Amino acid sequence: MGLRFTTRASDSAWVDAVWTCASERVTEMTSVATACWGLVFWQREGRAYATITGPETRTGTAPVPEGATFVGIEFAVGTSLRAVPTPTLVDGGAVLPDATRRTFLLDGVRWETPGLDDAEALVDRLVRAGTVVRDPLVGDVRRGHDPDVSTRTVERRFRAATGLTRGAVRQIERVREASGLLAGGTPVTEVVSRLAYFDEPHLARALQRYVGRTARQLRAGTGGAIGLDLSQSTTS
Repeated sequence: MGLRFTTRASDSAWVDAVWTCASERVTEMTSVATACWGLVFWQREGRAYATITGPETRTGTAPVPEGATFVGIEFAVGTSLRAVPTPTLVDGGAVLPDATRRTFLLDGVRWETPGLDDAEALVDRLVRAGTVVRDPLVGDVRRGHDPDVSTRTVERRFRAATGLTRGAVRQIERVREASGLLAGGTPVTEVVSRLAYFDEPHLARALQRYVGRTARQLRAGTGGAIGLDLSQSTTS
């Protein structure tokens, strides 16, 4: 028993992934570094909750409400909430007040709580209302474009939009991809080569820092509940 995930990619440029999860006989999990901020909706014993989650720069241990069901939206790197700067959410988050099974309150407006299949409809409404915004320069840089501004300006705007440096985002996304490959049975040497780690110890250090697992644990599925769907690795 543990955390049962269902994760899917999104065709929205504003969304990295959408997921659902149910907790069974688990009260804590290993949290995993992520470059994305998100919205998470969950229910337990007839009560509803909604939270904003921030980017996470390291692994750790987080409590899990037993018997809860979750729906989460991971927003693409470079997007942000108009009312809550992403840098203030790094390694943290915020509880949204007055959530019900049907609605939640965000930026002074009550919105319909989404399910797995209508998350993009909510995001579209948030974008149209100006509640979710983005810096187009971040998207251009991540697509490999060379913007007509200084490197210092790029780094400043990247950090303002994401709360992280470009290097930190690359490291986090790479180790999450490595985790999925290892869990799927890809040999360590192949992961090192494919993802351009210096060597196996370099990969091992990254896994320990960002994922809280060894390569052997990921392959064997051991180490307890983990806040990552290892059956599907998605990036924006």
